[in-house]
Amino acid sequence: MRRDRRGWGATAALALTLLWAAADSPAQPARSIERVKAAIVAVGTFQRTRSPAFQFRGTGFAVADGLTIVTNAHVLPETVDSEKLEGLAVLLPAVGREVQVRAATRGPVDAAHDLALLRVGGAPLPALALRDSAGVREGDSVLFTGFPIGAVLGPFPATHRGMVAAITPIVIPPPNARQLDPAMIRQLAGGPFPVFQLDATAYPGNSGSPLYAPDTGEVVGVVNMVFVKRTKEAALTEPSGISYAIPSRYLIELLKRSSR
Repeated sequence: MRRDRRGWGATAALALTLLWAAADSPAQPARSIERVKAAIVAVGTFQRTRSPAFQFRGTGFAVADGLTIVTNAHVLPETVDSEKLEGLAVLLPAVGREVQVRAATRGPVDAAHDLALLRVGGAPLPALALRDSAGVREGDSVLFTGFPIGAVLGPFPATHRGMVAAITPIVIPPPNARQLDPAMIRQLAGGPFPVFQLDATAYPGNSGSPLYAPDTGEVVGVVNMVFVKRTKEAALTEPSGISYAIPSRYLIELLKRSSR
């Protein structure tokens, strides 16, 4: 009996140790998600006289000084109707605060890597830290937060979990030939560049969402497209479960160029 009691005591002590360890270990993904959601915005256009006044186009997130917003180049409209007082804008979602719309101005764009910067006014948002994507490996777990079906689900950013399934080469052509300039032609002529293929379902509204490490919340990429089986509508009814993200190294380079 003594031997049994000693055995039970050792087992109980081990169980308590494991429980204490579990209690002491921080819920890093939850904390990272909370931190990232505070930096997420919806990107679109605003025109006071239309309904709805804010027209959603994609997701963005704050970096640097908290007033610089990152999104995809393809999220931005080619033109806005200034005669009708339409302008670029971001919507701060309902994450512990009132929904508000802020005017935005177009900043530097890297169309070859589908990245764009915006500037907004007002109080700075909590800026997300960037990590060089050179250290990302196939098999790494990642999260991304944004607006998966745009305005349909309301101003509440949602988070999806996935894995880097492959690092694969790709070329992103401009939406139309008018966006071609000598610098972009040189980039396209240089051939494909590596992007992250994810085993996660993103939707059209996720364009511009930050891809980040679950443990630290550091951004390692920007979600820019989802593999569509047949039509754009099929991306909603029959999602492929394959999405892509631009590595953060290109965003870091764009931010460096914009600060010169």
